[in-house]
Amino acid sequence: MSERFTRGSTPTVTAPSPAAVRRLRAGSRGAVTPLAAASVLIAGVALSGCAQQRDGDVYTVMNSSTDESYHRWDAEAMARCGERLGVRIEQQSVPAAQVMTKALRMASSKSLPDIVQFDASEMPVFAEAGGLVDLRTLGLSTRDVPEGIVNFGSYKGTYYGAARSVNTLALFYNKDVLDEAGVRVPTTWAELRETARKLTEGKRYGLALSAGGAEDGVFQFTPFMWSNGGDERKLDGPRVVEALDYWKALLKDGSLSKSTVNWTQADVNDQFMAGNAAMMINGPWQVETLNTRKSLHWGIAEIPVPEAGATSVGPLGGAVLTVPRTGDAQRERTAGRIVACLASEKEQLTYALNSWMVPANAKAAAVWRERVPELDALADQVAAARSRTARLGAGWPNVSLALQSAFQSALTGQSSEAALRRAQQRATSGN
Repeated sequence: MSERFTRGSTPTVTAPSPAAVRRLRAGSRGAVTPLAAASVLIAGVALSGCAQQRDGDVYTVMNSSTDESYHRWDAEAMARCGERLGVRIEQQSVPAAQVMTKALRMASSKSLPDIVQFDASEMPVFAEAGGLVDLRTLGLSTRDVPEGIVNFGSYKGTYYGAARSVNTLALFYNKDVLDEAGVRVPTTWAELRETARKLTEGKRYGLALSAGGAEDGVFQFTPFMWSNGGDERKLDGPRVVEALDYWKALLKDGSLSKSTVNWTQADVNDQFMAGNAAMMINGPWQVETLNTRKSLHWGIAEIPVPEAGATSVGPLGGAVLTVPRTGDAQRERTAGRIVACLASEKEQLTYALNSWMVPANAKAAAVWRERVPELDALADQVAAARSRTARLGAGWPNVSLALQSAFQSALTGQSSEAALRRAQQRATSGN
């Protein structure tokens, strides 16, 4: 996509391939955007100003907090920030799969909200069109935000999205099962493979993960690819092939269910809670559900690495608060103040303690570690994690779709080399 905004102009958006406008999963809250989003883009939508009349003291935040708990937590935070800033903040929540599509439609009708919370992996699509304001120009500071998380909310070096919290993946394990088998928590690929073999018994698999044909599977593959030195810009490279071969080996061992190719991350959690998996790859969004099963004694550790001493590099997931260009500089400045409040150290800590996510602010994260010691390993994993769009920006969707197809092929019989060779071709061509 190309085209930038200039004040007073009405730019149009040049569309990427239709496949590239799919909704990308960020941790727990993502889904797949209908291709209607692509048709909006292809039609040459104008992402310019807000023509409709607005109440000067009412500001709207659009997000995907349709879950009752998340909606309530966000409403409480907005009420606090509204009181501090002397404005009323209204929340408009839509399903995660519809955020980008709805934002594009609202842009075409010049009725954009003041703030949009995008999945960080799809924010570059809107930024590439010139539809977002640089948050630094609105006074937001990144002083206490780790570089990786600043990059998570940036596109081509410009800071467009402020994260309140971030998430990543980790290895969850059933403490009782591991203790009974007399095995330690694995830290390397070799240990994980051997431990998963030992823990596979009857209807119970040693490990559960998602390799489904959606962003869930790609999200779960990245720590294996990146920790092994793989590069998403060269999907047919030997390090990526090795990572997919490792998944194939787990499947061949019988340590993974054949249903892995169909499972979402929610399905994986269901299997773990039902006692059908001794370990799983998953994220902190599952903690609230895990804690409803009092008899389940679970632990968490970093995802095992290819060799001892290597760094476990997972994907950063989560959403970022952005300020769309509406043509009203004064409202944009106030929207920036609202984002700054919602993403403040105090608000981040409150939100993170409610949601089990990790605060984006380093000071808040330090307090969070002390308050939630059982998730300390997750904070370590986040520290080394990186954004899926860091190297490819708006080009990530093509890579994601290509990998999804590769998993389905390789885990049902095709060689990893052939599947990833085709994936690289698809990622390059966009088809």
